Amino acid sequence: MKQNHSFSATADQDPTDAGAIAPQPLADDRYRAPALDKGLDILELLARQPQGLTRAEIVKEMDRNASEIYRMLERLVARQYVMRSLSGDRYSLSLKLFTLAHMHPPLNRLVTQAIPVMEAFAHKAEQACHMGIYDEGNVLITAQVNGPGTWSMTVRVGVHVGLVDTASGQVLLAFADASRAQQMRAQHTALEGEVPIESGALAAALSVIRKQGYFERDSLQSFGVADISYPVFGPDNSALAALTCPYVRRIDRHVGPDQTTVRLLLQQAAQALSLTQGGWAPVSRQA
Repeated sequence: MKQNHSFSATADQDPTDAGAIAPQPLADDRYRAPALDKGLDILELLARQPQGLTRAEIVKEMDRNASEIYRMLERLVARQYVMRSLSGDRYSLSLKLFTLAHMHPPLNRLVTQAIPVMEAFAHKAEQACHMGIYDEGNVLITAQVNGPGTWSMTVRVGVHVGLVDTASGQVLLAFADASRAQQMRAQHTALEGEVPIESGALAAALSVIRKQGYFERDSLQSFGVADISYPVFGPDNSALAALTCPYVRRIDRHVGPDQTTVRLLLQQAAQALSLTQGGWAPVSRQA
């Protein structure tokens, strides 16, 4: 199948829009680029479909005519943002967007600096750890290091975990300023399996985290795991990221660092990564 289709569009008119149902207007619709909007709509649609979609399914979901969707899909495939299945009947996201996100200089620098610190922690603590940042209403896992032993609890890089029911999410909320925390809560959408938490209970939990400077509690996602999480502070004394250890206690004859020791090691790792003047220090926030 050839992939040399091309088209052009101005900011005011898309030649493929004839007969199509217009998308909902954006908050600021002065500078419209319908072709760009269609491409972004396809990417956002496929991001919610891990198994991909057929072209007919994409057309149905977007409520547009088949020819314009075909042309847009071909360009996204040609630019390697979208992959076509071997059978040629399904489309799914490639890893290009993920790669581009990690090329973003601030995030790239943070991950590059964090990995050696996280590896040192994992070696001393004999536990896995991961780092998460706030991203569009939930938490994006940006780095993960396994423990050196046979057993560890890991979270995949690139996945989103809940903002309100995870250690990482609650730490990011607790150490955000009031307006930022309100915005984060407003953008939050529940993920599959998310544990609902009443607003009052969440506020109480965040208050405890701010007072003690870290999160430590049995996991709401897995039995036998104690989540420990510290903020990695940016220069504005807000949490730039959350460094989290899903602590798994060994019950065989091996004697490793206990939970208190692991917590202190994680605190040192978070302090080493923080950008606040004078190093790590808990900061009182009103969220």
